[in-house]
Amino acid sequence: QVQLVESGGGLVQAGGSLRLSCAASGSIFSINAMGWYRQAPGKQRELVASITSGGSTTYQDSVKGRFTISRDNAKNTVYMQMTSLQPEDTGVYYCNADIRIGVVLTKDYWGQGTQVTVSS
Repeated sequence: QVQLVESGGGLVQAGGSLRLSCAASGSIFSINAMGWYRQAPGKQRELVASITSGGSTTYQDSVKGRFTISRDNAKNTVYMQMTSLQPEDTGVYYCNADIRIGVVLTKDYWGQGTQVTVSS
């Protein structure tokens, strides 16, 4: 059994900051890519940022320069520092990880989601 547990969401005013965390636990051989997705009301879930096991990162254009994704491989944890938050950043943020759970078996896992609300 593998679980991803997120924390750090909340309500913040425009221009404020939040830091999301997501810790993976369970029968884990190793973790490949990890990422953060968000889903705004009435919209599809979209990739916000991702990071490989080696630390290479990608970002959605709308968050470049404002959000920073990082990970601690020893703790099986991924973080996302969000600054200069805007109302359009509001949504449920989900952690995703591609996890090796066996010698040749990898699976995709999702966290339960954490709400981020940015007020104007």
